[in-house]
Amino acid sequence: MTGLLSVVGLGPGAPVHRTPAAQDAVRDAQAVFGYHTYLAACADLTGPHQSVVPSGIGAEQQRAQDAVRAAAGGARVALVSSGDAGVYGMASWALTTVAALPPARRPAVRVVPGVTAAIAASALLGAPLARDFACLSLSDLLAPWAAVEARLRAVAAADLVLALYNPRSRGRSWQLLRARDVLAEYRPGDTPVGLVTDAGRDGECVELTTLATLDPARAGMHTVVIVGAASTSRLGGWLVTAQSLGAPR
Repeated sequence: MTGLLSVVGLGPGAPVHRTPAAQDAVRDAQAVFGYHTYLAACADLTGPHQSVVPSGIGAEQQRAQDAVRAAAGGARVALVSSGDAGVYGMASWALTTVAALPPARRPAVRVVPGVTAAIAASALLGAPLARDFACLSLSDLLAPWAAVEARLRAVAAADLVLALYNPRSRGRSWQLLRARDVLAEYRPGDTPVGLVTDAGRDGECVELTTLATLDPARAGMHTVVIVGAASTSRLGGWLVTAQSLGAPR
């Protein structure tokens, strides 16, 4: 008999931004797996009757395998991610792992959506994602930088608003600077840019700048950088992308 694997998006951080479905999935689980920071974010939902299994950053594949193994053994399992589990989260790892099992051993799987970091950041900035937009991770841990830059150039040339995930860390200090320089080849220096750090968490910080004055040192792993398009304006303290194409800034 196989169990149930719920791959849960916890939202950007604050309990108020978690969905009731996400809360129910974690509370109902017999075992909860996740990166230790994300388990801490939902500690109010877990109790002594549950097995809580933390793991470190970079252990995504092993985490997925352990969660799938527990569910295949008959347990109700929650595998948690921040934001939405399908956006740079654990859903891809989990579904790939389940699909590799013989059909008779596969547990039931459901993906429980959550509020993504880009959406949380956009709400704090105003409405920069009101039209077509793209999300791109600047981390080159899972993709070579050449591929990341090629995607960055394609998005820049298409004049899409861009939400940059994983812009900078202690071990990756140059990628955001390079991204700024690449974007500057396609967009004017006064293009509006917003930086949102720790959206929905303690220490939340919202900053407005431009492409020309973007300081990479202001960003970290918990920052989402939103770069406007030709139709994005700064209206007081808001960034707003016009619904009609070609609207002047």
